[in-house]
Amino acid sequence: MTDIRTVELLFLLLLLFIIAFGQLARKIGTPYPIVMILGGLLLGFVPGIPRIALDPDLIFLVVLPPLLYASAWATSWRDFRLHLAIILFLAFGLVGFTVLGVALIGPKVLSGFDWRLALVLGAVVAPTDAIAATSIARRIGLPNRIVDVLEGESLINDATGLLALEFAIAIVVSGSVPTVSGGLLSLAWLTLGGVGLGLLVGWIAYCVERRIDDGPIEIALSILVPYAAYFITDAVHSSGVLAVVACGIYLTRRSTDMFTPTVRIQVSSFWQSFTFVLNGLVFVLIGLQLPSILASIRGYNLSGMILDGAIFSLLLILLRLLWVFPGSWLGNFVRCRLNHTTTKTPKPREVFVVGWTGMRGVVSLAAALSLPTTLQDGSPFPQRDFIVFLTFIVILVTLVLQGLTLTPLVRALGLHGSAGPDYEEQEARRIVIEAAISHLESIREERSEELDHIIDDIVGHYRHRLASLQPAEADPEHVSHHYSFVEISRETARIERETAVRLRDEGRINDQVLRRIQRELDLSESRFIDPDEE
Repeated sequence: MTDIRTVELLFLLLLLFIIAFGQLARKIGTPYPIVMILGGLLLGFVPGIPRIALDPDLIFLVVLPPLLYASAWATSWRDFRLHLAIILFLAFGLVGFTVLGVALIGPKVLSGFDWRLALVLGAVVAPTDAIAATSIARRIGLPNRIVDVLEGESLINDATGLLALEFAIAIVVSGSVPTVSGGLLSLAWLTLGGVGLGLLVGWIAYCVERRIDDGPIEIALSILVPYAAYFITDAVHSSGVLAVVACGIYLTRRSTDMFTPTVRIQVSSFWQSFTFVLNGLVFVLIGLQLPSILASIRGYNLSGMILDGAIFSLLLILLRLLWVFPGSWLGNFVRCRLNHTTTKTPKPREVFVVGWTGMRGVVSLAAALSLPTTLQDGSPFPQRDFIVFLTFIVILVTLVLQGLTLTPLVRALGLHGSAGPDYEEQEARRIVIEAAISHLESIREERSEELDHIIDDIVGHYRHRLASLQPAEADPEHVSHHYSFVEISRETARIERETAVRLRDEGRINDQVLRRIQRELDLSESRFIDPDEE
């Protein structure tokens, strides 16, 4: 009972910290991963705060699958496919370049490291974080094409980094060096097996979910899916990461005919809150690890280790910048040749931002903590504690330093807000509204004249909406009418809501009736929310 109460207390404390740090991040306009990791860092030194060890299995088996699934669900397959060549040059090429670069240079800048230990360290820190980079990039308004590349890279490179780590650990623990053919076969099975099994799980989930129309059940099933994809694939020693990503991208393409509108709203609302809590948990836990990490390196020269960490972090940043320029240009060249199209070569300033946005996160720390404690002969794993410490320093430098400098860098390069208005969305809304008007006009021809006044009223509403999308070309009177319609609709919704609450307070309706009325009003009013207000 005591253990259960301790776990409950720790969970409540973490949840409280997540809420407080999330609100602070919103108040000061800073991406929440940065605030949460710094908050966890400070909390770790508060007397009386429980020491919470970060279990690698908790990350890889509990936290990672739903977070990857949510990121994949939010990914556009069209944009992912468009930038696939560049993404692969980063997710595979950059990981390999980083691992080999650290293996060659690491022994020269890190005392006590040979090429084998440097290989392990390089594999640990090679993957970028799937949440930190994109949440920060979206928060500061980077162009969508940059965010798409960063998001795609971070979704895939976990798998390649973990494969490289597996090989590197085998070299250190047993002294065996994998063959090139064996490595290529493992990479092929990791990739093809992971993607194939992920698509299979996604197809099964789609077949099941399209036959269900119950919000709570479908939410529960949506939680099960990423774990099923990950565990099934991991059981056959393929990439659970790629399986979850493939499953998520497949299902998001099918979600239009998989969910009813009501269920889609419920599922979306749940996952928005669920991923925020998981992300917050991850970043706060990273910060809370510092006291434990410092305790494990007692007897070391701390100032010298911090200097080593700073130099190593600079090395990683330089390796990424060295790769992204040729990698981006080669990826663009391959894309043009395969698609038989001509696209603009990425601008150097855009490529530089991609290179600067190489944040590391919880996967790297979990990978470092998962290193074996002993070798095959029973001797301690060399430099294990130093590797964990260096990984923590890299996370702090890349996430906090690069994350905080990204906004002024983007502004200095003239990329801030360069994405401009979402013309695709505007054009889609115009086409959708015109289709609705055309359908209403066809109804007018088929139905009796007694419906004309109803159709006129609906068509008038659509025309006002259409006018608001084209203010430069539209009749100013129509635009004015649309905004007046929105303002009056919001005001009347407020009156309806207040009246319903008054009826509840007077005992004339119960709370269940009030909730149903409020839900209808909320859904109706949400149609009038400007995307910029969200």
